[in-house]
Amino acid sequence: MDVVSLIPQFGGFLYTVLSFVVALSVIVAVHEYGHYIVGRWSGIDAEVFSLGFGPVLWSRVDRRGTRWQVALLPFGGYVKFLGDANAASGKDEEAMAEAEADPSFLRRTMHGAPLWARTATVAAGPLFNFALSILIFSGVFMIRGEPRDPLTVGALVPMPGFVNELREGDEILSIAGIDTPSISDSEKWSAFRQQIPSQQPLAYAVMRDGVEMVVDGPYIAPAVVNMVVPRSAASSIGIMSGDVITAIDGEEIVAFTQLKRVVEAANGKVLLLDIWRQDQSLELALAPRRVDEPQADGSFATEWRIGIIGVGLAFEPVSVGTGPITAVTAGASQVWRVIDTSLSGLKHMITGAISTCNLSGPLGIAETSGAMASQGAQSFIWFIAVLSTAVGLLNLFPIPALDGGHLMFYAYEAITKKQPSDMAMRVLMTFGFAAILSLMVFALGNDIFC
Repeated sequence: MDVVSLIPQFGGFLYTVLSFVVALSVIVAVHEYGHYIVGRWSGIDAEVFSLGFGPVLWSRVDRRGTRWQVALLPFGGYVKFLGDANAASGKDEEAMAEAEADPSFLRRTMHGAPLWARTATVAAGPLFNFALSILIFSGVFMIRGEPRDPLTVGALVPMPGFVNELREGDEILSIAGIDTPSISDSEKWSAFRQQIPSQQPLAYAVMRDGVEMVVDGPYIAPAVVNMVVPRSAASSIGIMSGDVITAIDGEEIVAFTQLKRVVEAANGKVLLLDIWRQDQSLELALAPRRVDEPQADGSFATEWRIGIIGVGLAFEPVSVGTGPITAVTAGASQVWRVIDTSLSGLKHMITGAISTCNLSGPLGIAETSGAMASQGAQSFIWFIAVLSTAVGLLNLFPIPALDGGHLMFYAYEAITKKQPSDMAMRVLMTFGFAAILSLMVFALGNDIFC
């Protein structure tokens, strides 16, 4: 065996693991800090704040008596509040029995605090995850901005085969004789794109330095790869961001919509792609894969896909800043879309409408982490926001041992005016841990066998 040839693979493995650990650590830290800080505000003392499990690598005790620590296994974390027996917030029977004689001490425990304080403390973890996602999405929207009207050329996307006469700063008046609508009007913009002939060069009427002129330019939405979907057919053969797909099975491809039609019509048969990459011509073969895609009405459609996302336009449009209110609104809407799509996907998997292979486990998430990190900081940060939303949602499921399970017990207490018995709690917690472990094993099986 050539050991030297394994070095790039080993390096890629380390990169994937590191990306996964960074993403998970950020999400877990924010989640647990939500529990900690709201618990503190509610008058509940925290004994331990741990990032990770197992042997402790580093720790310190703050002036409030809370031990902050980093443990060896970076696959989670916990806050152990006063009165907890373990990281899962099980009751310390002995400590709580002693606390009964001291009302002030009892109030500072997790199990002796008022119902509102316990509810707020538990709910804070998922809510902080959602808040992190909204913050990240909003930040990305503010950085990206919104295309300026009239549509104005920014950085050009490198294209092979002809001389692109467009220049940065050109205001696009029309393309192929069709007047350019406002890009913010999605309906008119969609109709505009459909009318443009799939060929190049095209005649662009532009305003340049106050002078109207006609120049040659590329098709407005070319077959240029903007992002490669992790764990897809394109990812498996090394297609990269910036690649231009010029032909499939010898048929010239100009528009991204052409590429989409050819892939869908192939019904999974192997396709030969001609690719232009930084003045280099490549031929790569791949077979499209069936993918369950969410639809606008909440349903799912199974389509043939190769796993690439188009660049959008043949140039980066000049953008204007997005205000904080607009960005936060868009960020919150994006979080809701992730939640809605996740719940819809789960329902469709349970009913058998789509494959259970859509459920990824730790290996799949780690692989996706590495793939998104390799495509740039913005892609990786966006992925953290999506994963944070998913973690927040998962923790709200009414399963004992998860935050949602604790909230379910608190709802029972609010209705009946009494806490569930210790025996019932132990049985339900055991059931909850078994359910979570079963789900993890099932998802890990998907990672390996799907």
